[in-house]
Amino acid sequence: MKTTTGEHIIRETTPLSEKDCFYIVDRCKKQFTYPIHFHSEFELNFVQNAAGVKRVVGDSSEVITDYDLVLITGKELEHAWEQNTCASTGIREITIQFSHNLFFNNFINKNQFESIRRMLERAQKGLSFPFSSILRVYSILDKLACAQGFDAVIDFLYILYELSLCDEARELSSSSFAKATTSSDSRRIRKIEEFINGNYKEEIRLNQLSDMVGMTPVALSRFFKTKMGHSISDYIIDIRLGHASRLLVDSDMSIADISYECGFNNLSNFNRIFKKNKDCSPKEFRDNFRKVRKII
Repeated sequence: MKTTTGEHIIRETTPLSEKDCFYIVDRCKKQFTYPIHFHSEFELNFVQNAAGVKRVVGDSSEVITDYDLVLITGKELEHAWEQNTCASTGIREITIQFSHNLFFNNFINKNQFESIRRMLERAQKGLSFPFSSILRVYSILDKLACAQGFDAVIDFLYILYELSLCDEARELSSSSFAKATTSSDSRRIRKIEEFINGNYKEEIRLNQLSDMVGMTPVALSRFFKTKMGHSISDYIIDIRLGHASRLLVDSDMSIADISYECGFNNLSNFNRIFKKNKDCSPKEFRDNFRKVRKII
């Protein structure tokens, strides 16, 4: 059932039942027509024979190759696959939706599920898997729509487990755009993240952060990179770009005002960093995102 709330907003209840572990649809299609949308359910989406399609997840926009597999667990993370330059008429898409409470109570925190828990947390920003991972799960994914009962649940859990072992999966959206939360086991990392998220509009210096956690600047830089997989400066840029992208989408503020609002020292610097990270200018991002935007 669909309800319209305003000129550009459509809300739709997904087919997932409260009594089902997951909902799966396996379809062949000639083109992608579904608008950019979000929903509360987690989603694993596989696309085959669709080279040239543009995949939009949060503030990430990429043209895919013949195989694409993405996991999305952000409850408000906009996503869509747009036809773009794809000329294939034999596209296959397998979509699996499952509830965030599939792993009831404290089940997900058991040691045996640690890799899956970490993957689901990372997927708040959208997680793209390499071809090698797709090959490992393809045979089960290919037949999952025909599986029934308990066997289908075991197959689905096996897919999640296999994907959780992939070290090359890429996070897609900026964390602040996706409104992703983290649960780092490091008190120092959490303190740094909380400070940056609360002060991204201001100038943030490494000495300031290192004093805060009682480390030297060099030691903090190495510690953060080891724990997070990227530098502190990259994290700050990611947070600022995510907030900037959200303002480009959700507000009518000028690009110049957005750049200063999000902590960039001048407009030209903002445009340069945005284009380097998003492969388009802020204006192009705003125009492209709004062109097909609907909330489902």
